[in-house]
Amino acid sequence: MKRSAWRYLWKAEDIRRKLLITLAILVIYRLASHVPIPGANRARIAQIMSGGGAAGTFIGILDMLSGGTVSNFSVLAMGVYPYITAQIILQLLVPVIPALQRRMEEDPQEGRKWMEKWTYVLAVPMAALQAVGQIRIFSSLAGGAIISNFGFSGSSLLPTLAIISSMTAGTMFAIWLGELISEYGIRNQGLSLLIFAGIVSRIPQNFVRIMSVPESRWVVMSFMVVFTLLIIFAIVFVQQGQRNIPVMYPGRRVGRRMSMPVRGSLPLKVNMAGMIPLIFAQSLLTFPAIIASFFMTSETAWVANLATNIQNLFGGTSPWYWLIYFVMVVGFTFFYTDVLFAQQDYGRNLKRSGAQIPGVSRGARTQQYLTRVLRRITFPGAFFLGFVAVTPFMIGLIFPATGSGTMLVASSGLLIVVGVVRDTFQNIDAELKLHGYDETLLVR
Repeated sequence: MKRSAWRYLWKAEDIRRKLLITLAILVIYRLASHVPIPGANRARIAQIMSGGGAAGTFIGILDMLSGGTVSNFSVLAMGVYPYITAQIILQLLVPVIPALQRRMEEDPQEGRKWMEKWTYVLAVPMAALQAVGQIRIFSSLAGGAIISNFGFSGSSLLPTLAIISSMTAGTMFAIWLGELISEYGIRNQGLSLLIFAGIVSRIPQNFVRIMSVPESRWVVMSFMVVFTLLIIFAIVFVQQGQRNIPVMYPGRRVGRRMSMPVRGSLPLKVNMAGMIPLIFAQSLLTFPAIIASFFMTSETAWVANLATNIQNLFGGTSPWYWLIYFVMVVGFTFFYTDVLFAQQDYGRNLKRSGAQIPGVSRGARTQQYLTRVLRRITFPGAFFLGFVAVTPFMIGLIFPATGSGTMLVASSGLLIVVGVVRDTFQNIDAELKLHGYDETLLVR
């Protein structure tokens, strides 16, 4: 009789301890997300989010990435987003600055340590700057101050510095909690689990909103459950998709004999970029609308008209906005995938190990061949991300009364949820095997 090793999940003391630590840290994070910033006006934030448009969409993205802390405007209002931004900036700077690229190529392990160190360092000023920008932008979008006594002059200086320091400390506290999960809980899943917990925690609230629709509530709910399941299936299908490139590895000398070359494969994923292209595209698209919102009340007629037109185009309600959004997501998917793949430099690494792709020269030719293959298989992955990006618009066409709020979980949030669940299960399965539990065990 064969039984799954997962039945021993709770019996393995070390694994049970890691799961309990992870759950405890997530509970601490969710409790801390409700600690408000002194003087914050949550009603104005709720008004912006419920108003829709570019402002509501922009704040909704930040709220999702922060794990639902923006809507509470707590000390964790920025979540781990400054850390993610710092990480992306450093990744994009590596191929641009030759000294950084040489550092990563000469000693990849030391290069990763250097990247981690400076990501933490860069996250501190990014968090401080984002705290100021977040408060300023939200106050402008709300038409009034969301935090009283905020300014850099007179009696407001010390309270302002205290607020910025508390928000920056909140971000670093969230990053520290994520690192604790990665070290003592589920390995390498800390930051992802924090965002995952925030997204999942909003499902009951979304469920109540859907059920509050006076007409056809059960039809809407049934449709969204089926639609969500289909999206999850599509995400899993695309995320698991890969192209295996055949690779011949050289034989090894054992005593006086030389073993035969070993045939292996190099897997290339259909979607290497994850949801980063959605973040890039959303940030760039909402930026013009947010800037335009500062000039919509200008006394100069042509300035006010131009700002109004920009707001209408990039406000999240125009079909042209969603078309531009789709194109930008597809473009950023190719761009970010190329940047990541160039940093890995498989051609050089395979040449160092003596491996070769049959029929392809070693070194630069191998890298060029792999890049061409990767771009071809990225094509369906990029268009799938574009489809995920415009899903709220399509849902709004089907259910105009509720719009994108009909979804239990935002389609971009589902990318995170599915990815985190898949990686978590793989990590737990690896832990079970590490402790001697195979996939199936024979029971006497």
